[in-house]
Amino acid sequence: MSIVADFGAKRPTDPLLEIYLERRTNLVRFFAVRTGSVTAAEDLAQELYVKLATRDPTVTAENPVALIYRIATNVMLDRARGEARSVARETAWRVVAHDTVGGDDVADQAPADEVAASRQRLRQLVEAVAELPPQMQRAFRLHKLEGRSHADTARVMGISVKSVEKHISAALKALTTRLGR
Repeated sequence: MSIVADFGAKRPTDPLLEIYLERRTNLVRFFAVRTGSVTAAEDLAQELYVKLATRDPTVTAENPVALIYRIATNVMLDRARGEARSVARETAWRVVAHDTVGGDDVADQAPADEVAASRQRLRQLVEAVAELPPQMQRAFRLHKLEGRSHADTARVMGISVKSVEKHISAALKALTTRLGR
Protein backbone atom coordinates (compact mmCIF):
# COMPACT_ATOMS: atom_id res chain seq x y z
CA MET A 1 0.00 0.00 0.00
CA SER A 2 1.45 3.37 -0.94
CA ILE A 3 1.64 6.40 1.29
CA VAL A 4 -0.62 8.28 -1.07
CA ALA A 5 -3.31 5.62 -0.73
CA ASP A 6 -3.15 5.91 3.09
CA PHE A 7 -4.41 9.48 2.99
CA GLY A 8 -7.55 8.55 1.06
CA ALA A 9 -10.04 11.41 1.24
CA LYS A 10 -7.68 13.43 3.46
CA ARG A 11 -5.18 14.06 0.67
CA PRO A 12 -3.36 17.36 1.09
CA THR A 13 -4.54 20.15 -1.15
CA ASP A 14 -1.06 21.68 -1.26
CA PRO A 15 0.45 20.85 -4.67
CA LEU A 16 3.99 20.61 -3.22
CA LEU A 17 2.87 18.08 -0.61
CA GLU A 18 1.06 16.10 -3.27
CA ILE A 19 4.18 16.00 -5.43
CA TYR A 20 6.24 15.07 -2.35
CA LEU A 21 3.92 12.14 -1.60
CA GLU A 22 4.01 10.96 -5.21
CA ARG A 23 7.81 11.15 -5.36
CA ARG A 24 8.68 10.17 -1.79
CA THR A 25 10.35 6.89 -2.84
CA ASN A 26 12.52 8.76 -5.34
CA LEU A 27 13.38 11.38 -2.72
CA VAL A 28 14.48 8.68 -0.27
CA ARG A 29 16.68 7.22 -3.03
CA PHE A 30 18.02 10.72 -3.76
CA PHE A 31 19.02 11.11 -0.09
CA ALA A 32 20.33 7.54 0.25
CA VAL A 33 22.69 7.89 -2.71
CA ARG A 34 24.12 11.11 -1.29
CA THR A 35 24.35 10.06 2.38
CA GLY A 36 25.17 6.38 1.96
CA SER A 37 22.53 5.46 4.54
CA VAL A 38 18.92 4.45 4.07
CA THR A 39 18.18 5.34 7.70
CA ALA A 40 19.56 8.87 7.24
CA ALA A 41 17.64 9.11 3.95
CA GLU A 42 14.37 8.27 5.72
CA ASP A 43 15.11 10.90 8.38
CA LEU A 44 15.89 13.50 5.74
CA ALA A 45 12.71 12.66 3.82
CA GLN A 46 10.75 13.23 7.02
CA GLU A 47 12.52 16.56 7.60
CA LEU A 48 11.71 17.54 4.03
CA TYR A 49 8.03 16.76 4.60
CA VAL A 50 8.01 18.92 7.73
CA LYS A 51 9.67 21.78 5.82
CA LEU A 52 7.12 21.52 3.05
CA ALA A 53 4.15 21.21 5.41
CA THR A 54 5.18 24.19 7.55
CA ARG A 55 6.15 26.58 4.77
CA ASP A 56 4.02 29.50 3.69
CA PRO A 57 1.42 27.88 1.39
CA THR A 58 0.94 31.05 -0.62
CA VAL A 59 4.45 30.73 -2.06
CA THR A 60 4.23 28.98 -5.40
CA ALA A 61 6.80 27.87 -7.93
CA GLU A 62 6.89 27.57 -11.69
CA ASN A 63 8.60 24.21 -11.35
CA PRO A 64 7.41 22.59 -8.09
CA VAL A 65 9.49 19.41 -8.59
CA ALA A 66 12.67 21.48 -8.91
CA LEU A 67 11.67 23.43 -5.80
CA ILE A 68 11.18 20.21 -3.82
CA TYR A 69 14.59 18.92 -4.86
CA ARG A 70 16.16 22.31 -4.05
CA ILE A 71 14.61 22.22 -0.57
CA ALA A 72 15.71 18.56 -0.24
CA THR A 73 19.29 19.56 -1.05
CA ASN A 74 19.12 22.38 1.49
CA VAL A 75 17.78 20.03 4.18
CA MET A 76 20.61 17.61 3.45
CA LEU A 77 23.22 20.41 3.55
CA ASP A 78 21.78 21.77 6.81
CA ARG A 79 22.09 18.31 8.35
CA ALA A 80 25.69 17.94 7.11
CA ARG A 81 26.64 21.38 8.45
CA GLY A 82 25.05 20.58 11.81
CA GLU A 83 26.97 17.31 12.02
CA ALA A 84 30.21 19.09 11.08
CA ARG A 85 29.62 21.69 13.82
CA SER A 86 28.92 18.90 16.29
CA VAL A 87 32.14 17.08 15.38
CA ALA A 88 34.14 20.32 15.61
CA ARG A 89 32.62 21.13 19.01
CA GLU A 90 33.31 17.59 20.28
CA THR A 91 36.89 17.69 18.97
CA ALA A 92 37.55 21.07 20.59
CA TRP A 93 36.14 19.81 23.87
CA ARG A 94 38.30 16.67 23.75
CA VAL A 95 41.43 18.73 23.10
CA VAL A 96 40.72 20.83 26.18
CA ALA A 97 39.29 18.16 28.51
CA HIS A 98 41.18 14.98 27.62
CA ASP A 99 44.69 13.72 27.21
CA THR A 100 45.40 11.22 24.48
CA VAL A 101 47.99 8.51 24.15
CA GLY A 102 48.30 6.88 20.76
CA GLY A 103 45.01 8.45 19.65
CA ASP A 104 43.07 6.99 22.60
CA ASP A 105 41.50 9.17 25.28
CA VAL A 106 43.14 8.90 28.65
CA ALA A 107 41.17 9.99 31.67
CA ASP A 108 43.23 12.36 33.77
CA GLN A 109 41.09 11.77 36.84
CA ALA A 110 40.19 8.54 38.56
CA PRO A 111 36.52 7.80 39.23
CA ALA A 112 35.26 9.33 42.49
CA ASP A 113 34.66 5.97 44.19
CA GLU A 114 38.23 4.89 43.49
CA VAL A 115 39.58 8.19 44.81
CA ALA A 116 37.58 7.81 48.04
CA ALA A 117 38.72 4.20 48.49
CA SER A 118 42.37 5.18 47.84
CA ARG A 119 42.19 7.98 50.39
CA GLN A 120 40.73 5.61 52.96
CA ARG A 121 43.50 3.04 52.32
CA LEU A 122 46.15 5.77 52.56
CA ARG A 123 44.69 7.01 55.84
CA GLN A 124 44.76 3.46 57.20
CA LEU A 125 48.38 3.01 56.09
CA VAL A 126 49.47 6.31 57.68
CA GLU A 127 47.78 5.28 60.96
CA ALA A 128 49.37 1.83 60.84
CA VAL A 129 52.85 3.26 60.14
CA ALA A 130 52.40 5.69 63.07
CA GLU A 131 51.84 2.71 65.39
CA LEU A 132 55.16 1.03 64.48
CA PRO A 133 58.04 1.21 66.97
CA PRO A 134 60.18 4.36 66.35
CA GLN A 135 63.25 2.67 64.78
CA MET A 136 61.10 0.40 62.58
CA GLN A 137 58.95 3.39 61.56
CA ARG A 138 62.01 5.50 60.67
CA ALA A 139 63.60 2.70 58.61
CA PHE A 140 60.30 2.12 56.77
CA ARG A 141 59.83 5.84 56.01
CA LEU A 142 63.40 6.33 54.80
CA HIS A 143 63.43 3.26 52.58
CA LYS A 144 59.83 2.88 51.33
CA LEU A 145 58.54 6.43 51.38
CA GLU A 146 61.67 8.45 50.61
CA GLY A 147 63.10 5.79 48.28
CA ARG A 148 66.51 5.50 49.92
CA SER A 149 68.60 2.35 49.52
CA HIS A 150 69.20 -0.03 52.43
CA ALA A 151 72.80 1.19 52.67
CA ASP A 152 71.79 4.87 52.68
CA THR A 153 69.07 4.20 55.27
CA ALA A 154 71.62 2.37 57.46
CA ARG A 155 74.05 5.28 57.16
CA VAL A 156 71.36 7.90 58.05
CA MET A 157 70.13 5.84 61.02
CA GLY A 158 73.65 4.85 62.17
CA ILE A 159 72.85 1.13 62.12
CA SER A 160 73.92 -1.85 60.01
CA VAL A 161 72.36 -2.74 56.66
CA LYS A 162 71.24 -6.04 58.21
CA SER A 163 69.37 -4.13 60.94
CA VAL A 164 67.65 -1.96 58.32
CA GLU A 165 66.57 -5.09 56.43
CA LYS A 166 65.15 -6.58 59.65
CA HIS A 167 63.27 -3.34 60.53
CA ILE A 168 61.77 -3.07 57.04
CA SER A 169 60.83 -6.75 56.95
CA ALA A 170 59.20 -6.51 60.39
CA ALA A 171 57.41 -3.29 59.38
CA LEU A 172 56.01 -4.88 56.21
CA LYS A 173 54.85 -7.92 58.17
CA ALA A 174 53.17 -5.72 60.82
CA LEU A 175 51.50 -3.51 58.21
CA THR A 176 50.30 -6.49 56.20
CA THR A 177 48.80 -8.05 59.31
CA ARG A 178 47.21 -4.76 60.40
CA LEU A 179 45.78 -3.85 57.00
CA GLY A 180 44.83 -7.38 56.00
CA ARG A 181 46.69 -7.40 52.70
